[in-house]
Amino acid sequence: MFGRPCRFRSLLILGAVMVCAAGRPARSAELPLAIAPNGRYFVDAAGAPFLIQGDAAWSLIAQLRREDVGRYLDDRRRRGFNAILVSLIEHRFATHAPKNAYGQAPFLAPGDFARPNEAYFAHADWVLRQAEKDGMLVFLTPCYTGINGGGEGWYREMVAAGPERLRQYGEYLGRRYRDFKNIVWVNAGDYNPPDKSLVRAVAEGIMKEEPQAFQTASGAPETAALDYWRGEPWLSVNSVYTYNPVYIAMRKERAQDKRMPYFLLESAYENEHGATGQRLRMQAWQSVLMGAAGQIFGNNPIWHFDGPGLYATPFTWEEALDSDGARSMTHLGALMNALAWWRMQPDLGGSLLVDGFGSRAERAVAALADDGSFAVVYLPTRRDIVIDLGRLAGPHVAARWYDPADGNFADIAGSPFAANGRHRFAAKRDANSAEQGDRVLVLQSRP
Repeated sequence: MFGRPCRFRSLLILGAVMVCAAGRPARSAELPLAIAPNGRYFVDAAGAPFLIQGDAAWSLIAQLRREDVGRYLDDRRRRGFNAILVSLIEHRFATHAPKNAYGQAPFLAPGDFARPNEAYFAHADWVLRQAEKDGMLVFLTPCYTGINGGGEGWYREMVAAGPERLRQYGEYLGRRYRDFKNIVWVNAGDYNPPDKSLVRAVAEGIMKEEPQAFQTASGAPETAALDYWRGEPWLSVNSVYTYNPVYIAMRKERAQDKRMPYFLLESAYENEHGATGQRLRMQAWQSVLMGAAGQIFGNNPIWHFDGPGLYATPFTWEEALDSDGARSMTHLGALMNALAWWRMQPDLGGSLLVDGFGSRAERAVAALADDGSFAVVYLPTRRDIVIDLGRLAGPHVAARWYDPADGNFADIAGSPFAANGRHRFAAKRDANSAEQGDRVLVLQSRP
């Protein structure tokens, strides 16, 4: 499993859930990854399940110098992030775009995909190798198309270049990066291009040189990769991009007839769209409890590293590293990696969580281990819920509240309970440590 084996905050009393202290360096995953036999999640080279805990770092290659790349990667590794989302070539969101911080452009002539600049890609190699050393997966966008195919991305240049030059570019990338163990290619970007042949040419070029490369796609909002690219031979990983309630999108992907890992690629970012800490946590928890292979968190200004962005912020990317949202992601990852999260099955039929669901954005979600050994329930707001404890293996069930904002537990009076019948759990009426209402109920079978 990705992450150093955790130690209990307290001793092993009634099977207390293990949680790593924030900031403790995580053990690197053994790359490369593979898809688990059930097709639902990734495992590393040692067979350990790998839950995607990602951070959006779109402009990392183009905007930062090497010393700052190292600072960023080290911070994210220490916080338990094990994946980043990055643009290989930047069109707008870097100070000197498309040039990198060293003044090197990706192509020897503007928009000439058939003439890559060795100096630019040598720097990209270095960044990707640094991530690989930390066991960090890189969701790498070879040619970001941009919203509506506009000036934020490369779609206009792609149209001008045509499929043949784009295929050459894809083949170049496939040859150059086929020995890297940490890349998942993310084709397109914020757009469902009307001419699929352009994006397809890049993806097929990569596939020609590296047939085993993992590839997915980023579409327009409210689109999953399988929605627009179903049937493409290069598509091996499904992604979700939504600003609507995440559990709805995840439930849809769970029901897909094709067994393929799906994960939350994008939703609201911190310091954008008025996203509260509760919303950021809700997106992430609804993803993992609805069977996703993980999720990617985003934070302004980190995603563009103080380069040109979409929304102003009063602080720098360095100051944003220790954000409330980032800490919340650490606590999610710590709890999941203390449990056999890969055994969780989403409670789609309401057989575990039988009352107190809520609706739309405030929907509570639950997952139960396939052997009944544990269950996790996320409540976006304060409420009473009813759980069928008979769904757990028992014969007893230890129950505790987990604060997703600070990673602390609170005992529940009367625990452990008999593993039979329905039990009403009343979430604390006071706010959590972030002065918001979301809580996590952790249930574990006990002798």
